[in-house]
Amino acid sequence: MINYIHFPVKPGSEAETTPLISCNYKVFRELYVLMSMNKYCNNNGVMDSKLTPDVSEDFLEDFCKKASRSFFKQHGLISHQINSYNDFLKNGIQNVFDSLGEINVEPGYDPSGYETVQRYASVKVGKVNLDRPMFWAGDSFSTESGTEYLKLLPKHARLQNITYSSRMSVHIHFQVYSEELVKIDNLEPGKELIEKKVLMEDNREITIGRLPVMVNSDLCWMGEKKKGDCEFDHGGYFLIKGAEKTFIAQEKTCLKRLWLVNSPIWTVKYRAVSGRERVYVKLVDTHIRGGGKVITVYLFNSVEIPIWMLFFALGVTSDKQVIDLIDADCKDNTVINTLLASIYDADQKSKDFRKEGKAFSNLQYALKQKWTYAPKGTFKNYIEELLFPNLHGFNRKARFLGYMVKCLLEAYTGRRKVDDRDSFRSKRVELAGELLERELRVHLKHATRRMVKALQRDLWGERPLYPIEHYLDASVVTNGLSRAFSTGAWVHPYKRMERISGVVAHLRRANPLQMMADMRRTRQQVQYTGRVGDARYPHPSHWGKICFMTTPDGENCGLVKNLASAGIVSTYVQENLVGVLMECGMKELVDDTSPSLGGKHKVFVNGVWVGICDDSASLVDDFRNKRRRKEVHYQVEIKRDEKHGEVRIFTDAGRLMRPLLYVENLNKIKLLKTVDYSFQSLLDNGIIELIGTEEEEDCHTAWGVKHLFQKTSPLYTHCELDMSFLLSVSCGIIPFANHDHAKRVLFQSQKHSQQAIGYSTLNPNIRVDTLTHQLFYPQKPLFRTILSDSLGTSKHSNNINGNEYYNGQCAIVAVNVHLGYNQEDSLVMNRASLERGMFRSEHVRSYKADVFNKESVTKKGKIDDNIIFGKIQSKIGRVDNLDEDGFPFVGARLNSGDIVIGKYAESGGDHSVKLKHGERGSVQKVVLSANDDGKNFATVSLRQVRTPTLGDKFSSMHGQKGVLGFLESQENFPFTIQGIVPDIVINPHAFPSRQTPGQLLEAALGKGIALGGQLKYATPFSTLSVDAITNQLHRCGFSRWGNERVYNGRTGEMVESLVFMGPTFYQKLVHMSEDKVKFRNIGPVHPLTRQPVADRKRFGGVKFGEMERDCIIAHGATANLYERLYTLCDASHMHICRKCNNMASVIQRSVPRGPKIRGPYCRVCESVEDVVKVNVPYGAKLLWQELFSMGIGIEFESEPC
Repeated sequence: MINYIHFPVKPGSEAETTPLISCNYKVFRELYVLMSMNKYCNNNGVMDSKLTPDVSEDFLEDFCKKASRSFFKQHGLISHQINSYNDFLKNGIQNVFDSLGEINVEPGYDPSGYETVQRYASVKVGKVNLDRPMFWAGDSFSTESGTEYLKLLPKHARLQNITYSSRMSVHIHFQVYSEELVKIDNLEPGKELIEKKVLMEDNREITIGRLPVMVNSDLCWMGEKKKGDCEFDHGGYFLIKGAEKTFIAQEKTCLKRLWLVNSPIWTVKYRAVSGRERVYVKLVDTHIRGGGKVITVYLFNSVEIPIWMLFFALGVTSDKQVIDLIDADCKDNTVINTLLASIYDADQKSKDFRKEGKAFSNLQYALKQKWTYAPKGTFKNYIEELLFPNLHGFNRKARFLGYMVKCLLEAYTGRRKVDDRDSFRSKRVELAGELLERELRVHLKHATRRMVKALQRDLWGERPLYPIEHYLDASVVTNGLSRAFSTGAWVHPYKRMERISGVVAHLRRANPLQMMADMRRTRQQVQYTGRVGDARYPHPSHWGKICFMTTPDGENCGLVKNLASAGIVSTYVQENLVGVLMECGMKELVDDTSPSLGGKHKVFVNGVWVGICDDSASLVDDFRNKRRRKEVHYQVEIKRDEKHGEVRIFTDAGRLMRPLLYVENLNKIKLLKTVDYSFQSLLDNGIIELIGTEEEEDCHTAWGVKHLFQKTSPLYTHCELDMSFLLSVSCGIIPFANHDHAKRVLFQSQKHSQQAIGYSTLNPNIRVDTLTHQLFYPQKPLFRTILSDSLGTSKHSNNINGNEYYNGQCAIVAVNVHLGYNQEDSLVMNRASLERGMFRSEHVRSYKADVFNKESVTKKGKIDDNIIFGKIQSKIGRVDNLDEDGFPFVGARLNSGDIVIGKYAESGGDHSVKLKHGERGSVQKVVLSANDDGKNFATVSLRQVRTPTLGDKFSSMHGQKGVLGFLESQENFPFTIQGIVPDIVINPHAFPSRQTPGQLLEAALGKGIALGGQLKYATPFSTLSVDAITNQLHRCGFSRWGNERVYNGRTGEMVESLVFMGPTFYQKLVHMSEDKVKFRNIGPVHPLTRQPVADRKRFGGVKFGEMERDCIIAHGATANLYERLYTLCDASHMHICRKCNNMASVIQRSVPRGPKIRGPYCRVCESVEDVVKVNVPYGAKLLWQELFSMGIGIEFESEPC
């Protein structure tokens, strides 16, 4: 990002007529070039605006709002998830199957020694076909209706707990043949001709597995529907066994560019996905006299050789030619010494490597010593495939190797900076397409390995062969993908035997904002979270693409991020750009090392050196103009690195991009035919560009439209649509966020906004979520923001303000103390307001149970004890509300201890589902269905209406959280002259230390809007001034600062001090006291220790530790301590022998001339005399017994009380 530094000049001096200088905050541009920009400036040294007079500031601001709406209408908030999956369907999945190639199977060894004709097999994989999600209707239904398969919609998958997936079929050419020697008289001696004799051939399409389908993708049925099940649901997730799963974007290092590091040693790395193709050029210490460094190259993760030897192995014939290929600064003594030391090192290890073919022989010998396998074909062809596989010809490879050495030497001498691993120019983001491609490839290879083993077994002797489906098991792929989604353990990018967690997450649905935030998260995988260096800090490359506020606290702080509102992720562009670049002035790189490239700029496409050019500025300008004219795809990114003489172009997937206005083409807005601009038309006309991280370094971006019209404006090339788009969705809708402390904004965006109770979905009748909360009367806030206005134009939504992302109600809030009940962030609420329905919500919890159906029982054989749904008299709970089928009727009121689903075994065992402690509600719906695992399952939903009670948690949109501390009657609340009574009273001490004046500004602006004011926007970074807000209040007849005269509700007297009062948007959070309250006198205990269990729902106890004990002792409340730790915990007793101080056992023993008696008896003293009974906790008694079992005895001393 470019910062602007204005240099002051003296009046009347020559410098007064020069333009103001814009320079990079790291590297000063060449002053001569910047001073020569007079052609853009007028006589006063100010930029001549390229905007025509009819393009005014108000017009552009209105245009930016319309352009923002069109951007979110076209891309939405989850287009990166859907576009990546669609790209996988079009290209990625076919690439996975094509990578298998032809699989040749040879017969295994026959231990019988019976000689037969050897049979071989070959399997070729062809085109992949994907069907829409369908499910089998059953024999009876298909017989009646004549339809065997029916459409599988997402709502069916949710209700039936099945996976929303598509059948994946592939064309297979399966051939079994034998090999025979053919005798030909004219054939050269020593050569044999082998002829194939086909014994069996099969050429058809088979099912290879099932692929999970992303909702609203091209393969989903919902994509072609005009209206979905829920207007808040935009897709972008998967349904795995009825559960909603989504991908978390994974940050990875870009493999399309060289990587320069200086730790632990100076290295330039050419990294590929395959470890065998990696090339590392290193600068290592040498033992040559005088010290210094030598250059070596580490090839294919196998062998390290001198760099000079590799140059000569690639066909270079002289040392001078190597120096020319490196093209380094030979005036630098450090460079000269390093090159001379490298030549000396190569001579020491192989003196005659300059002889023709000797260096290649040395390379071949070194690799054969390390490799455990023999390459197929000639060794030269194998090196051609492995070493820089994207460059063809050894001369091109030698040039690229020279470029790597030059980069290393420039970095070592300080002319080139090492790569920043935290910069997004060096990173890519993996989404559904890349992740699914990687996982599918692993399971396909597993399936083919099993196929090869099974085929080898059947190719022995004369065993019968079966169709290809018998060997290629489709369940391997289906179960493998389903297991990966369910567990979240995904295959590692390059470590075969490892899996990484945190790739797939369960989609949370507390409110629509939480759902969107989950699907826009990114994650950086690290080995150990304690040693990540600067990875947690915001980076300049995050600007506009990653929100610098929204991140969790704790160990994942800074590692889990959220995309900015306007940030999108690129997909792979399937275009060959070499022809376009040659039209722009590029010359293609020839396979020849003789011509010198000194002074010419290199052109790279996705890290591949494709050509050279004389004028890089002209090439880049022509290329960008072609992109603005739609001749090149709009997601292609180009960067001109003038310092190092390079032009880098990227078309790969996973680059973060964002839309910016192109200032030079803003005059074209008036030429558009329609006022309702589509975002694609703006891209096609070059008015808006998608700019990537690396290209943005060449842009001079204005922070807003108003900066384009300032008199002392520098030469801007681009302009932001709105500054609030730098923030994430949950952060950009916070009013006056730029006025609040960053910590409070983080609390709201990461926690409170995602815990707020709203209306999460519009189709609750066809969903059976485990736990949902719904607010009865959700409201939209009085204020507006640019982001909320833009988000209201989604695909299935008719809202114009994006109100589904606000979850709460507008309450009249007074800042005042009230009888001491609102200390320490607690709130005082108006009881009458709550009785009228404020913050009233619905709590729905679902209970599930399943049994095997009759069809699956008959297929799998007889089960010893079949379990069915039904009502029986249960010993574990009450069954009064159950019908004969084992389910409660709709409307039944259930309490703790009631049976919610009746289930029993035919032998009489009770397997019913019981409500735990604290759970209650009315039955809302009962769903009985079946899944694809052969099970019938039932779901019962209990509904509970919850009115705010003491202890419930609330929060404003500024991180001001608090719990309800007191419910006051309306007649006792203070009231204004107009009779307005506040709904909430908060403590004034919440503001000074929390530094959240944004809430006060929101209340003042909200009061003005409620009175009919026209100023409504509270967008971050472009908020109204304090004077504008106070003037609006004053025009409406109120105090400028929002203070009002109030009267005491108890006495009717006028309160001396003025009270600040105004409407504020408040949220009710999911943390309610009814779910957390824990109380117990006596109850269940652990069978071993006889101490109370820990779980709240099991009616467990509260932990009472050492620190709590110390507090009770400090208060002198020993009786209370005795009751806590003994009476209500694990009270017990034991017998102690006072003679030997050992525990006496209670046993049954014989006595002389009498019956057997039972009582305490000391086995040590063998007597019953002087045995006393003492009270001890059972834990102490258990400890004695456990130590005694290990041969450790403890003695007890006892004294009479």
